[in-house]
Amino acid sequence: MRPEPTSVRYNDWRQVDVPPADAFEPVDPVSVVVPYYQTPRETEKTLAALEGQSYPRELFEVVVVDDGSQSPFEAPEASPLPIKVVRQRRRGFGLARARNLGARTAAHDILLFLDGDMLPEAGWIAAHARWHHRLLDVLTVGIRKSVATNDVSADAIRERQGSLAELYSSEPVAERWVERHLLRTNDLTSIDDEPFSAVVGAHFGIRKAFYHAIGGSNEDFRRWGVEDVELGYRAYAHGGLLVPVRDATAWHQGVDMEGQVAKQASNTVNRGIGAHRIPHHNYRSATPGRSFAVPEYVVTLDASRLRADQAVRAVAKLLADPVHDLVVRVELGPTDGDRLEYVRNELAPDPRVRLNPSRTALDEFPVSTFHVELPGEVVFARGLIDRMRAGLGDAVQVRSAMRDGSCLSMTRGWALHRARRTGLAPVAFGDGRLISGDRLRAVATVRDPGDEGEQVPTEVQGPAEVQALAAIQAPAEIVPYPARRDAVLENVRHLRSLDGVLRLARRAVRWGWWRLATAAHWLAARVRHSQRTRAHSAGPRRGQAPGG
Repeated sequence: MRPEPTSVRYNDWRQVDVPPADAFEPVDPVSVVVPYYQTPRETEKTLAALEGQSYPRELFEVVVVDDGSQSPFEAPEASPLPIKVVRQRRRGFGLARARNLGARTAAHDILLFLDGDMLPEAGWIAAHARWHHRLLDVLTVGIRKSVATNDVSADAIRERQGSLAELYSSEPVAERWVERHLLRTNDLTSIDDEPFSAVVGAHFGIRKAFYHAIGGSNEDFRRWGVEDVELGYRAYAHGGLLVPVRDATAWHQGVDMEGQVAKQASNTVNRGIGAHRIPHHNYRSATPGRSFAVPEYVVTLDASRLRADQAVRAVAKLLADPVHDLVVRVELGPTDGDRLEYVRNELAPDPRVRLNPSRTALDEFPVSTFHVELPGEVVFARGLIDRMRAGLGDAVQVRSAMRDGSCLSMTRGWALHRARRTGLAPVAFGDGRLISGDRLRAVATVRDPGDEGEQVPTEVQGPAEVQALAAIQAPAEIVPYPARRDAVLENVRHLRSLDGVLRLARRAVRWGWWRLATAAHWLAARVRHSQRTRAHSAGPRRGQAPGG
């Protein structure tokens, strides 16, 4: 069976049919990339541990990348391993650059990254590789344990009879916080937005094509910290499956308590880069007024049916949403020169606005968390994005069909990437919801009638599905007046309880306020027109915005 793209729901890797370790038959070759910087003794032990791998020797190579050590690394002449050594100039902390160079040098499609101070157990390569034999877009994370190993020689590691765990059974093992994260998330299978925090760079596996597709390691990180989590985030944001492989264990050589203060300081400095690259509240404090390299929300506005001034007001509403960590992509459609120039002059200088983008939202912002699509007529509801996010909850997509057949939606970016690779709808990978009402709250989950087992949610295609679900109405705050009136009359005909009466009363009050606000707006417009008429002699009259 050749590897396929991931098609499971959420990050539930337990759905993947992967052979157990004792039934796994290796076929694909593996490249083990080992970054190195002035650790000859530790790396000698690492290579000794790799000599004892159960994976067939002819199916893997070792690529050692020397990050400009003062004493360059030399491959042991007596080593039975096929070792390639490449070097790069030292330009500060070069771990990300070393990994990228190693990936380019690697001869094989499956990449396993292993730090030069790690000692892998005998089944380490096989434990990672069996997942990559099955999936094209999986990132496997092994278990790292830290132990004092200074008294154990490379020969002792090479000649041991049992496991490394038995060799170090008398040594204290330092607990890693990743273990607590795995416990909290049920080994990353709970519906959680942060499985990527379990990615530690000490050892992980990924296919070369997927590694390059997500951009490889981020070379902006020039000191220790956050670079591995940021890589894990991009793999997750691209729809990759993050798998903790508990039988892929490697031992870190030394507890290194003395270096923790310096590492924590470096990690703190690097969090600024992480904040710009990881749109998650644990890494980003999205206070009003700030913008980031990777926005959390990408809003695509179809403004093809709006006048130029309407498009500008719609974008202003979106930028003023309580959810401000966003960019707005304005699709104007075929337009005359005046209309385009008007909108460009009003909006183009704003860094959070893109006009008539040439690429798709997913291609332009591949690792943003949420992608929103809006027909131009709906954006005048205050706080629309905020309410859509509340309606989305833990689902992968929330949609609302309008009476004219258009639809607004919010979808998680990782589901869109996974849908692109598999050809399935985004909601094949998690729950999809319909939203309706002035609060835009989730009111139904659309499911396919299928087997008696688990049902798979499907994508809402249009108004027909909405009518089939208890006559769900279009959002009351974002449709024209006649639709509001029809919605009220429909609710009167279906009153069944006191709660229904109260909801109808609240809608009637809002309808009254809407009519009052409309009248006030009309009156204010008349007053402004009168004032401009009286001031005509004082200067040229301001023309109306070009239509479209």
